Amino acid sequence: MTDTRLLIGSLSNDLLRFSSLAQKGSPVATRFLIECQRWTKALTGRTDLPPHLNKIIKDISTNPGTFDQIIAERYLMYSTLLQNYALHSL
Repeated sequence: MTDTRLLIGSLSNDLLRFSSLAQKGSPVATRFLIECQRWTKALTGRTDLPPHLNKIIKDISTNPGTFDQIIAERYLMYSTLLQNYALHSL
């Protein structure tokens, strides 16, 4: 497993956890949002990623730290896209 694949997979898992907890209104969701931003810092600036992944990473890293249902749904979609990329494209 490559380093990039591990980072993308970890980000995908934490995005899934965040979105599930945020949709339920759990305050624990902020912890997973912090973890997501940690993974995005590690992925920012990588030249081996396609443009659509860089756009997702940029969107996650620019989140102000608050969340609502719309952000939770968007991050759930991002989780699926990143998981598909990590499992099938590398």
